[in-house]
Amino acid sequence: MEQSLPNKLAGQVDVMRVALRLCFGAVPLLAGLDKFFNLLTDWPHYLSPLAAGLLPVAPATAMHVIGVVEITVGLIVFSRWTIAGSLIVSVWLALIALNLVAGGFFDIAVRDLVLAVAAYTLACLSAAHESAARRDSAAGRSDRIAAARNAA
Repeated sequence: MEQSLPNKLAGQVDVMRVALRLCFGAVPLLAGLDKFFNLLTDWPHYLSPLAAGLLPVAPATAMHVIGVVEITVGLIVFSRWTIAGSLIVSVWLALIALNLVAGGFFDIAVRDLVLAVAAYTLACLSAAHESAARRDSAAGRSDRIAAARNAA
């Protein structure tokens, strides 16, 4: 028997939520680790001169601190606090985009703004998922209580 459209959509939405969670957990985690090794790129190169001038530490040291933040946020996205983590990722990516604009990296800034919207989408999907799970749990409790009352 074929599923109804709402059931098919719910399944697809959940697949998208899991995919976004995987991406916004793994990418900050891996990028944060790479801030210590510079295998993917020379990360201090992407720090705008304005930001570098405001920092009390060398750009490489700043990237190490940023790496720790990114690792932490990636782990938060993978934890039960996915909503908070994905909101942090969204704001973080918007701030990165501002830094990139100040450094003249407009193409990468646009990409990071799009990613910020996707991270916000993960927060919205996760909130809806948690709300539905609570609603289903409450409905299940109500059904069990009603069944117990009818049996008594």
